[in-house]
Amino acid sequence: MAAASFPLMMADEGARVRIVSLMGGEGLARRMTEMGLNIGAEVLVKQRQGGGLVVMRGETRFALGGGMANKIMVAPI
Repeated sequence: MAAASFPLMMADEGARVRIVSLMGGEGLARRMTEMGLNIGAEVLVKQRQGGGLVVMRGETRFALGGGMANKIMVAPI
């Protein structure tokens, strides 16, 4: 059975997680897919700052606001 998913915003700094769903509708899903942060992608939470966070996929860093990070559901790897 898969581990329970939770919003990316709740992931600890240094955590490796897999994106399992996008809760923000078609616009968010399209933007995330264009950035390469699609369902199944593995990301590393690099740092938490203010109301947002910085995640890495491979060598690429992405800064995400808290609102967007709350709509990205992830599971621990």
